[in-house]
Amino acid sequence: MPRTPSPVRGSARRPAKPAAPARNPRKSARKPPRTAVSGGDAPYHHGSLRAALLEAAERVLERDGLAGLTLRAVAREAGVSHAAPSHHFGDLAGLLSELAAVGFRQFNAAMVAAGASGASPLEKAFARAKAYVAYAQAHPGMYGPMFRSERLDMSRPSLCEAANASFAGLAGSIGATRNEQISAQALSLEQAADIARAWSMVHGFTMLLIDGRLTDIIGRLPKGTDAGTLLDAMLKRAIGQRPSG
Repeated sequence: MPRTPSPVRGSARRPAKPAAPARNPRKSARKPPRTAVSGGDAPYHHGSLRAALLEAAERVLERDGLAGLTLRAVAREAGVSHAAPSHHFGDLAGLLSELAAVGFRQFNAAMVAAGASGASPLEKAFARAKAYVAYAQAHPGMYGPMFRSERLDMSRPSLCEAANASFAGLAGSIGATRNEQISAQALSLEQAADIARAWSMVHGFTMLLIDGRLTDIIGRLPKGTDAGTLLDAMLKRAIGQRPSG
């Protein structure tokens, strides 16, 4: 009687897998590539990496000052490869120039908003001066390099545009107090003198304040007098008005 063959161990066939469903062409479309980052952080989309690097550079600048701003420090702060800042800005001067352009745009926006709150041209000019100082106090790291021309590449269009807009805003404010239109491209000696005087006073006050050089003067004033009160008095005297009281 023939034997029934015994099953061979391990040779039993597994049931066939069901066929994979057809892919939906819409769902299978590839997603846009992303720029890889280090450190396991979520990657930045390639289109926003430049903005992310500028934001990282601003944080480094405000935290560590100009001496701490390097391409590698910015790359670490943004969580990207060390080559990323060079790819987008070329060198440190390029990065700093683009960062200064960002600063000027923020600076201009603050002064425009402040100037819109005043009723008369003089009140608008006072409000702009206070906004000038307030921006520098809030962003001392950004403010300093904006006026360090030897560290900037002024041929960059973004920086030229932002810096020129800042000067045009100043010229327009001074023109309003003079009841005349001032062209930022062609100034009379008197117009230039008024612009330079106003800028020198506010910028000088700002630098002294940031560097802590006004602490002694303010400490000698009546109790409750602060830097804002001192600035008000300076502005009033600059236009020939004695502060009340």
